[in-house]
Amino acid sequence: MVSGLVAAAEGLLVPPGQGRVVQAPAQHVTFKVTGSHSRMASTFEVIVPPGFDVGAHVHTRSEELFYVLEGELDVLAFEPRIRTPDSWRDWESTSGNRVVRATPGTVIVVPPGCPHAFANPTGEPAKMFFQASPPPDHERYFEELLEILGEGGPPDHEAIEALRAKYDIEQLTPLRHG
Repeated sequence: MVSGLVAAAEGLLVPPGQGRVVQAPAQHVTFKVTGSHSRMASTFEVIVPPGFDVGAHVHTRSEELFYVLEGELDVLAFEPRIRTPDSWRDWESTSGNRVVRATPGTVIVVPPGCPHAFANPTGEPAKMFFQASPPPDHERYFEELLEILGEGGPPDHEAIEALRAKYDIEQLTPLRHG
């Protein structure tokens, strides 16, 4: 404090290509803003490889925002008429919403309680900006999920289920990669 003034807080600037990277064969996540820098949200840049399907899931507390930067992703963000346990690709809402092919510039906002999913059905990687609120649960989730997926072989669905329960994620359809 100088002469009765409060020192100004410093912001955060993360240049292109910078940030802490966590990586596994199934996903590449760059932490851009973490709970140590924001009370509002954790922010990530995610590269989604061909064939990756996060599986439909829902959070009771978390709100998410996705912005497609490169490539294409199939996405959904609605409660379906019927939740089929094997795949979300044919889901339809009571108002007629269906899965959408998201291209660069598409924004998806997911409020708490809304089932959602994304998958890369193409042969090229996709890149998205992803924000999760409140922090830091998604940071910890990504770190632990990528440890599980980095073990090689098919995903350990029991370990992923336990991890998701720990971080307010109810899995509705399976995570798939490759």
